[in-house]
Amino acid sequence: MIFRTFGWSFAITIAGLVAAFFYGGTAALLLVAVLAVLEISLSFDNAVVNAKVLERMSPFWQKIFLTIGIAIAVFGMRLVFPVAIVAITAQLGPIEAVNLALNDHEEYQARMEFAYPMIAAFGGMFLLMLFLDWIFEERSAHWLPWLERPLARIGKLDQLAVVIAGSVLAGAGTWLADDAHRSNVLISGLLGMVVYILVNGLGELFDKTDELDEQVEELTDGAPQRGPSGLAVATGKAAFFLFLYLEVLDASFSFDGVIGAFAISTDPVIIAIGLGVGAMYIRSITVFLVRQGTLQEYRFLEHGAHWAIGALAVCMVISIGSHVPEWITGGLGAGLIVASLISSIVRRKPGGEEESEIKLESSSV
Repeated sequence: MIFRTFGWSFAITIAGLVAAFFYGGTAALLLVAVLAVLEISLSFDNAVVNAKVLERMSPFWQKIFLTIGIAIAVFGMRLVFPVAIVAITAQLGPIEAVNLALNDHEEYQARMEFAYPMIAAFGGMFLLMLFLDWIFEERSAHWLPWLERPLARIGKLDQLAVVIAGSVLAGAGTWLADDAHRSNVLISGLLGMVVYILVNGLGELFDKTDELDEQVEELTDGAPQRGPSGLAVATGKAAFFLFLYLEVLDASFSFDGVIGAFAISTDPVIIAIGLGVGAMYIRSITVFLVRQGTLQEYRFLEHGAHWAIGALAVCMVISIGSHVPEWITGGLGAGLIVASLISSIVRRKPGGEEESEIKLESSSV
C-alpha cells in the first residue's frame, strides 16, 4: 500500500536529488532536501482538503490527478509560473525572463518580491472564499461548536462569503497596499474571487454526487464508510471541473511556498526541483488519505484543514503590506491540523463527546 501510493514520490525524490547533485553538487542536493521539507510542512493542510475533493472522483480521475496534475504542479506552478509573473510585471519577453531567472538570481528574486502583493491578493482571496463557503455551511459535526454553529446560522444570509471577502479586499487595497500596487492588488484579488466562484460553480453544476451520497446514507443508516463509496464518485464533466478546482487550489497554496523558498535559495532551478519533490509528496499523501478513509475515521481533520486555510488566507492578505514569516504560516497550519487530529482521536474513544452525541441522537429518534 505504501509503495503503491508513494512509489512515484520516492522515484521523483531520487531523480530530483541526483539532478540537484549534478547541477550544483552537495550544496544543491541539501538545498533541494530542505525545500522539499518546507513545501510539505507548508502544504499539508492542502493535502487534507485535496483528499476531501479527490474522494469524490473516480479512480481514473484520481490517476489523472497524480500524473497530469503533478506535471502542472511541478513544472507549471513551481517553474513556469514564477518566470511568467516576472515577465508580466517587468514587461519582459519570455526569453528575457528565462535569461534573468537563470543568470541573475538576485534581480529575479527582487522582481518576484515586487510582484508578491498581487500574487498574495489573488491567492488570499481564493483561499478566503474557500474557507468562508465552508464555515458558513450547515454540517452535522462541529469541531468548535461554540464558534462553528453560530457561523453556520449567519451563513444562511445569501452571498455572505462574497460580501465579507469583498470587504476584506477593499480594506487590504486601501490600508495595506502601497500606491504602486493598490490598483493591481484590487484587480488580482477580484480575479481570485471570480476564479473561485467560476470553478466552484461549474463543479457544483455538473456534480451529482450529493444525491448519490444521500442514497448511500439511506443504505448504510448514516454510518460512516471507510474510503469513498462505490456510488458517490464524480465522472465526466463533474470530475473535470473538480480536477480544475484542485489545480487552482494547489496554485493558491503554492504561492506562499514559492516566495518563501527564496529565503533558502535564489536559484530558480533548485527551487523548482525542491518544491516539485515536496509537491509530489503532497499528491501522494492526498491519495493515501483517500484510500485509507482517514477523513471518515478522523472526522475533525477536515475541520482543522479548513481553519488552517482560513489562517493562511489571513496571512496572505496581511502579507500584501508586510512580510509574514513562513514559520508562522506553516506553524499555524500544522498546529490546527494536529489539534483537530487529537480532538478526533479523543472523541472516538468510549465516553467521548462524539459517542455521547450519537447516543443522544439515537435516544431522541
